Amino acid sequence: MPGWRERYVTVQGRRVFVRLGPDVPGTTPLVHVHGFAVSGTYLMPTAAALAHRATSLVPDLPGYGRSHGWGHVLGISSLAWALLETLDALGLARATLIGNSMGAPVCLEVAHSAPDRVAGIVLASPAGGVHNQPLVRALGQLARDAWRESPAMVRVVVPDYLRFGPMNALQLFSELMRFPSLERVLRTPVPTLAVLGSRDPLMPPLQRVREVGRLAPPQVTIAVIDGAAHAMNFSHPGELAHLIGCWLDGRDITDDPDQPGLTQVLRLDIGD
Repeated sequence: MPGWRERYVTVQGRRVFVRLGPDVPGTTPLVHVHGFAVSGTYLMPTAAALAHRATSLVPDLPGYGRSHGWGHVLGISSLAWALLETLDALGLARATLIGNSMGAPVCLEVAHSAPDRVAGIVLASPAGGVHNQPLVRALGQLARDAWRESPAMVRVVVPDYLRFGPMNALQLFSELMRFPSLERVLRTPVPTLAVLGSRDPLMPPLQRVREVGRLAPPQVTIAVIDGAAHAMNFSHPGELAHLIGCWLDGRDITDDPDQPGLTQVLRLDIGD
């Protein structure tokens, strides 16, 4: 994309690939964290839509995309550690993390382990927890979601899935489904925006989301994008970027005026 650069940094002797947007001086960087078994390529529509607000970075976590692996599949905690090491290698003392799917638990782990390094986190379709258990149920949810995503996603993610490998995918997916996302969100030490899609089968029903909203601490905001499935960073970049912009600015969350009727964003207040 115009104005974007590509770079490798070294983490524990291994090369990690990073996409870097145009420099926006005086801003807190936005770091976009990809989901399960894929690279950061599918995050680029939302990253590009936010690139004017702050310096934006889209890394491939170790073992994904164009980044070198560790010789074995890294779990959620290890990926969080590797993300922190990547921020160090890039010279980023503090950042706002924007994670999709598995990227959301990774961001949560970073926020809990190093809250001083995190200005805030955005959890787009945060996977993991009771709603995704047992594994056979989660696999069924994933299969239903595949039919709800944009057809253009196929050419973007299929090469990543094949490169990652089915055995690695099954091993990591099983760990991801057991990750206590809800508990981590309810105890988040940093400002947090959780964004769910109304057509995402991996997310709990709206009634359950409202229950979580009542339990959440004041620094947590929960919103729903009507019509979005799991990979909203790819399918609904304009709406998601607008929503994130409202949250970053401390403004009321509204529908995107530039795309009226495309989606509707619902703010779920704590006492709702």
